[in-house]
Amino acid sequence: MIKILKWLSVLSTIGMLFVLIGGALVTKTESGLGCGQSWPLCDGEVIPTNITPELIIELSHRLATGTVGILVLALSILSWKFIGHIRETKFLAFISVFFLILQSLIGASNVLWPQSDFALALHFGISLISFSSVFLLMVLIFEIDKKFDAESLYIDKKLRRQFYGITIYTLLVVYTGALVRHANASLVCKDWPLCDSSLGLSDFNLQQWIQMGHRMSVGILIIWVIYLYIRIIRQYKHSKIMFNGWTIATSFIAFQVFLGALIIFTVLNLFIALLHALIVCCFFAILTYYLLLSYRSSKMKK
Repeated sequence: MIKILKWLSVLSTIGMLFVLIGGALVTKTESGLGCGQSWPLCDGEVIPTNITPELIIELSHRLATGTVGILVLALSILSWKFIGHIRETKFLAFISVFFLILQSLIGASNVLWPQSDFALALHFGISLISFSSVFLLMVLIFEIDKKFDAESLYIDKKLRRQFYGITIYTLLVVYTGALVRHANASLVCKDWPLCDSSLGLSDFNLQQWIQMGHRMSVGILIIWVIYLYIRIIRQYKHSKIMFNGWTIATSFIAFQVFLGALIIFTVLNLFIALLHALIVCCFFAILTYYLLLSYRSSKMKK
């Protein structure tokens, strides 16, 4: 059964990643109403008759979400039954299903009752939490074979607080990034890292403030990540999970910034924009793993 759980967890995690990227594709190609204001059917039809590229993208995303939803539900039920004795399993199994349903309902509501840009931007963050919970379930399943050296790892209280803080802050950064897309503010600033050099702050419109607010929040995030990297090198350089893991996290966030700039220079190249969404998913998944390690450390007696 553990072997089945491993395969199921990998398929569910990869599937959730496709759902996230598919959602980004829907947004970036403006295909959200590809099926009209109809859900779960397309234009009220089981088999659509008026086929458009937008309809294909939106319908594919809906089918992928439904298929992956079945996988996640099966993973959650089987994990609860067979590895429910592991402390974090039941919580992760519950939120995996809960946030997947929540993201589906938010997606449906966006189709049936058009929302503001600020409300639409919530969708990606909810999806990110759902993906990360499935990812952590996969980690728990693979930990059964003791593949990781995390069992005796202790993270001090101050560093744990840093991990909690940076994870919450990253969700806020992700929200501002999603807001940039939904507010059509991706290309309102032609320069990078600053906006149009001929403009003063008083000349900025709302879209430019959204864009520059996102860039500023990303700048703070990368400084925070580098600070934690230096701290981990000093305190945990002998721990492979701490050192190697945060090296990867730092590489991801640096690459994310590079891709953000490249989006401007390539005038919103679709492949680069989707890769931008993929990298932030991977970065956030690593953050949630450190949350798991921090939680375990808080239960240790030291």
